[in-house]
Amino acid sequence: MAAPQQTRWDTSYEWKATTLLGLGFGLVGLDRWIIAPLLPIMAPDLHLTVQQAGNLIGALGLVWGVFAIVSGRLSDKIGHRKVLIPAILLFSLMSGFSGMATGFASLLAIRGLMGLMEGSYCPTSFAATAAAARPSRRGFLQGLQQSGFALFGFGLGPIIATQLLLVVPSWRWVFWAVAIPGIIVGILMAIVLREPQHTQGGKLVGEVPAGHGGGGTAGWSAVLKSGNIVLCMLALFCAMSCIFVLGGLLPTYLTDAPVMGKSLNPQQIGFIASALGFGGFVGQFGVPGISDVLGRRMTAVLAFVGAAVTLWFFMQLGPTPTSLFGMLFLVSFFSLGNVALITGPIATESAPVGLISSAIGLVVGAGEIFGGGVAPSIAGFIGQHYGIQNILFMPLIGVSLGVLVCLALKETAPRKIGTQVPNLVASR
Repeated sequence: MAAPQQTRWDTSYEWKATTLLGLGFGLVGLDRWIIAPLLPIMAPDLHLTVQQAGNLIGALGLVWGVFAIVSGRLSDKIGHRKVLIPAILLFSLMSGFSGMATGFASLLAIRGLMGLMEGSYCPTSFAATAAAARPSRRGFLQGLQQSGFALFGFGLGPIIATQLLLVVPSWRWVFWAVAIPGIIVGILMAIVLREPQHTQGGKLVGEVPAGHGGGGTAGWSAVLKSGNIVLCMLALFCAMSCIFVLGGLLPTYLTDAPVMGKSLNPQQIGFIASALGFGGFVGQFGVPGISDVLGRRMTAVLAFVGAAVTLWFFMQLGPTPTSLFGMLFLVSFFSLGNVALITGPIATESAPVGLISSAIGLVVGAGEIFGGGVAPSIAGFIGQHYGIQNILFMPLIGVSLGVLVCLALKETAPRKIGTQVPNLVASR
């Protein structure tokens, strides 16, 4: 099948869509992780334990994972706009409602509903970016769209939360303050965003028109016939078990681990934790961008090796803020970079025709259920019963196994396999 002419590519829409979808995913990260720096303040009011803190993070991840799978399939059938716009508006409202929680049970329910909406936004936004992006820069743009998650959620989130506490009456108002931008972006998205069949990228990647039953006959069996999709699911387990255990429990580790000696103050801990965001921000467009040149497989393997090595060195460090920040920056660069690479270009280029959102949703959902859902709860259990210093062995094992998984990947990068649209116009 010949590719359409690309001489008049709509670059303006490509960048508008990527920017809005990226801002939306950045607000997903902010709304999801703003709770982490607030937990030490919220815990006395809501009587939360370390185990419950891990469960709050895990519950959102579990629901996110389930609805990423469901919504990915749904958006292939009804179109991107009908999923993305309600999702961003509703998860923003759920963020605000988090500030109204009266205890663990109510907060758990609200965060679960937030996971439903954020899980719906996630895979559909990745597919929408793929539809808008020129194939030769698909990896870079999908990574750039995802990079806002790390920047807003892990990097700026702790700063925003602590600064807002200086100007609002209580932690409860912080959640409403961060909800407002999501509503604004949702309105702009309703004005700008097109369905895939109205973009050159949508035609290239084999999307089908909304309402025409995309994926209705092929089903999940067609997606799972791609060996790369199964490997992407396993690889995402590994990457997410690292980044989300760190994202949820790192402040507690830095406060209570014996190697730290309780010598770090809250400001130093916030500085160190922000490295997750800044390193991940660079990694989420840097690693997929590198893969456009080096290839997806080699880049994924090297990134997992880098994550394992730098996490090991991080575990050996004492309470030296600058060293901890630098090493954590590298851990996040490699780990979140691989998250973007696996869920973006590799999943996109490994999907059967008309099932791109379904494939991404399945990969994201499976990774979230374990890496974002089960792993933080297990780490919370380990910290509660065996000592907080032992929680980092779980992510270390995860990224080490990721090296082996990615060695089995088949290459999909257009530049490496000699086509503009690898395996996107026919089922693998």
